[in-house]
Amino acid sequence: MEPNSYTQLDRLDATFAALADPTRRAILARLATGEASVAELAAPFDMTQPAISKHLRVLERAGLISRGRDAQRRPRRLEAQPLAQASEWLERYREFWEGRFQHLDALLDEMQGKIHPRKKNAVALKSTSNRRGDQK
Repeated sequence: MEPNSYTQLDRLDATFAALADPTRRAILARLATGEASVAELAAPFDMTQPAISKHLRVLERAGLISRGRDAQRRPRRLEAQPLAQASEWLERYREFWEGRFQHLDALLDEMQGKIHPRKKNAVALKSTSNRRGDQK
């Protein structure tokens, strides 16, 4: 994905906007198991069929689902490409933050190496004084 491609960014915006709603995420989860009609998708929700249809239109505009045709039935099916693009975009940031955390780990290891000998001496002195106190 090209970083300055407005079309790609518009699609990404639409994908994340569609994924922002828990009802739409639940619809996508259901469609991950196979295609379904509007009635089947509406069944688990306490909302009207027109409300479900609005959610489906948002998902369709984002390219996350498509509408098939099976005689009178128009089943919806999951489209993976927009999710793959969103995953690709997120992966770049995961790699960035993973690198930052590795740098932080190295810095902490370096700091502990510098502090560690003093801590060792403090612990050794404390244990020596405790042993002397036990002998009294």
